[in-house]
Amino acid sequence: MKNVILLFAFNLIILTISAQEIALIKYKGGGDWYANPTALRNLISFCNNNINTKINPKPQEVEVGSTDLFQYPFVHMTGHGNVFFSDNDAENLRNYLIAGGFLHIDDNYGFEPYITRELKKVFPNKTLVELPANHAIFNTAFKFPNGLPKIHEHDSKRPQAFGMFHENRLLLVFTFESDLGDGWEDPEVHNDPADVREKALKMGANIIKYAFEN
Repeated sequence: MKNVILLFAFNLIILTISAQEIALIKYKGGGDWYANPTALRNLISFCNNNINTKINPKPQEVEVGSTDLFQYPFVHMTGHGNVFFSDNDAENLRNYLIAGGFLHIDDNYGFEPYITRELKKVFPNKTLVELPANHAIFNTAFKFPNGLPKIHEHDSKRPQAFGMFHENRLLLVFTFESDLGDGWEDPEVHNDPADVREKALKMGANIIKYAFEN
C-alpha cells in the first residue's frame, strides 16, 4: 500500500507541474453533490484571469472512490444533505490526500453533521481544527484579515474554516457558515451584490492558490 501511495504521489506531482485540473466530487448518500452547477466554472475563470492559473475551464466530475481522483491536484465537494463513504471511498480519499491531493469541502447549508461523520471514516484519529485568521490560506493572493468571509446568512453563526493536517501539511479545508459556492454562482442565481460575489471568488482563489503551492 505504501508503494501505491508513493506512485500516486509521484503522479500528482507530475500533474501539478504539467497541468492544472480541478474536479467536483460525486458521492453517495442521497445528498446533492451537484449543487451550485455554475460555481466551479466561474471560480476557474476568476482564477485564470486574476492569479495566473491555467486551469482547464471545464471542471470535471469524479467519484470519490475512483482512482481517477488522483488525476486532480484539487477537488471540491459541496451539498446540503446526506453523505456516505464506503470503506473503499474512505480508503481512496485517504490515500489521495496523503499522496498530495487537496480537498475543499463547502457547506452549502446543512452539510456539516454528515461530512464530519464521514471524515471520521477517512481519518479516524484526526479532527477538524479551526484555522486562525492569520493562516496563510487567508493571505495568499488576497488578504482576509478577519478570516473566512460571510457570503450567505443561514443561522446567524460566524463563518469558520476548519482544516485537517497530516505531518504538518494541510490536507483539506471545510468552509462552514459562509457558503462560498453560492457566491461563485452566476449572478442571477442568488442575486448577490457584486462586492459579495467578489469576496467569495477571492477567497476561493486563495484556497486554490494555497492548494497548488503547498
